[in-house]
Amino acid sequence: MPGLIAESSQATPTLATAVSAPSKPPGKTFAFQDKLPHLPIPPLEDTCKRYLKALEALQDDYEHEETKRAVQDFLEHDGPRIQQELVEWAETKDSYIEEFWYESYLSHSDPVVLALNPFFVLENDPTPSRGTQLPRAAALIISSLGFIHDLHAGLLEPDSVRGTPLCMDQYHRLFGTARMPTSRGCKMDAHPESRHIVILRRGQFYWFDVFDDENRPLLTEREIQRNLAAIVSDADTLDITQVARNSIGVLTTEKRQNWWHLREILVKDKNNKACLDIVDRALFIVCLDDAAPENLADLCSNFLCGTYRLEGGEQVGTCTNRWYDKLQIIVCADGAAGINFEHTGVDGHTVLRYAADIFTDGLMLMARSINPTAPTLFQAKLSPSAKAYKPPRGSTNGSATKIHDFIDTTPKKLEWRLIPELRAGVRFAETRLSDLICQNDCQALEFKGYGKNFITSHGFSPDAFVQMAFQAAYFGLYGRIECVYEPAMTKAFLHGRTEAIRSTQPESVDFTKTFYSDATPSQKVAALKRACERHVKLTRECSQGLGQDRHLYALYCLLQRELNGDLNPSPEDPAPRPAAPNKLPAIFTDPGWSTLSTSIISTSNCGNPALRLFGFGPVAADGYGIGYIIKEDGISMYVCVPFSSHPFPPSLIIHFGECPTDSTLLYSTQQLCLLQAPSNSAIPRYTSKLPSRDPENLGPPA
Repeated sequence: MPGLIAESSQATPTLATAVSAPSKPPGKTFAFQDKLPHLPIPPLEDTCKRYLKALEALQDDYEHEETKRAVQDFLEHDGPRIQQELVEWAETKDSYIEEFWYESYLSHSDPVVLALNPFFVLENDPTPSRGTQLPRAAALIISSLGFIHDLHAGLLEPDSVRGTPLCMDQYHRLFGTARMPTSRGCKMDAHPESRHIVILRRGQFYWFDVFDDENRPLLTEREIQRNLAAIVSDADTLDITQVARNSIGVLTTEKRQNWWHLREILVKDKNNKACLDIVDRALFIVCLDDAAPENLADLCSNFLCGTYRLEGGEQVGTCTNRWYDKLQIIVCADGAAGINFEHTGVDGHTVLRYAADIFTDGLMLMARSINPTAPTLFQAKLSPSAKAYKPPRGSTNGSATKIHDFIDTTPKKLEWRLIPELRAGVRFAETRLSDLICQNDCQALEFKGYGKNFITSHGFSPDAFVQMAFQAAYFGLYGRIECVYEPAMTKAFLHGRTEAIRSTQPESVDFTKTFYSDATPSQKVAALKRACERHVKLTRECSQGLGQDRHLYALYCLLQRELNGDLNPSPEDPAPRPAAPNKLPAIFTDPGWSTLSTSIISTSNCGNPALRLFGFGPVAADGYGIGYIIKEDGISMYVCVPFSSHPFPPSLIIHFGECPTDSTLLYSTQQLCLLQAPSNSAIPRYTSKLPSRDPENLGPPA
């Protein structure tokens, strides 16, 4: 084969089987793990009050009275018993919700593309030499290797918020991890000793080693770029028919049972099994796309689900150049870059730290090209087993370097042996993926009118302000009040993930209706202030683990296990227990449970200077998925919605703030604030920083 490409059917990297993360890794990265508090289990009465409050604005009077009766019955009968079961359950767990959380994610049977995997769009690299695809990809890879090296060595600074340490457990599942389908849901396989990466180009798979056995890089940035160039040269020789027939990455977009069935057929062939092992065990995937999106919305959609384009009846869009069961770095033909990540084991805050660090490292690499004494972000040094390694001056060259055998870093292609049933599976998966892409419309907005600075100068929380704008924009279009979801990070607790902020509250509904009424500007601003204050209070409670969704969901799962006979009392516990119910309590069958768990407007705020945009698909069949970033002087957002439920989804973007006219909601709200505050100096500045958020939506299932 041309260039540096070598066949890999008989060569596989030496990798350990999946193992659990070490309990106490060395270094400072995980130094606070054993000091973190456990996620609290709130008092049952408090949770039930929050549950009713969250439903108050979403139900009519009759529905709400029915829900109140169901809640009261739960408090008087099954609730205290199952609450005690949960307390005892949590005594032996790092987190009372964690096991149920993974069950929820891994039992998800629909395709993960659009439904589960979020994406980030990175800002462009300011280094002129990295403005094209291969230099940008090589820079992101070399920075990622530095991040991984420091992570394993315990050299990364632990995450914190205002001096409070955050749980670092998720970083064990960021690299070398794969979601794998089974006959009963999915499982997560972690390979902490992974040493290689996989590259996709036009749906073809390549790999090469990047680390020695001490996680020291084996290649320089220039050598990585040379490998990528060889891969591109090889993949681009294939005609579109060959590409379409062998693009097995589309199988990861199938329903999980279909993917498991096809995977079982794949692994019957020893060569295919070896190829799958290489993909599953890779540190991460790098997708080198052969096209560049023409506009902002297409750029975002490319990182979310790939593009759809037919040529001669064959799919030639980037949608076939993905592997959604792992972390993916995606680089477009013009050098635009982003990240798509499998969400089961990690939340947006964790991936955001990684994205921010590798972007920052790129800036520091540029600084070092000007000033060689400029500081470095990561401490990874080139391996003695690397071809480009040069011993330090003054060291003895002999035995010190001979101990380390040269490690081959030549890129190798994975050649799949596809029988007719597998080729048909690839074809049908591509058809279903194409349908899925075409069934959703996605729009992006970079609003430049104002941002955090203006909002805080008028005494409002930026996140609360934008949340109220979403609700008002939706009501202005459809005349309906719907369930809104936003995640609050709970990583201040051991193995913390997120809690659900149910943003639709009586105060927010009052603001929405007041905004569209004949009320005076001062009345509208007062309503906005009350709604924002309520949202800030709600956010603070949720970040402290004092929400209702996770607690009730854990109780629901324990009750389901009882009904299924999977939850037995300990034989060492002689205390008699009340009999388990033979059906679910009414609180979990009442329509209110379904109402609150159906997030018609699923939102998440995930800002960082390294990000241009981010987003995810809708979590409800008739819902919106909205990712947004509140910048100093602007607001960026991405909206994804099914065509079937909202025939004109761009109208939300337009109504929200696309056109700089007084008719758009953001400009109208700005004018309200200005009318009420002719002098910003007289307004108390909002200074409280809210917890970070990440794209996550795990409510109680319908």
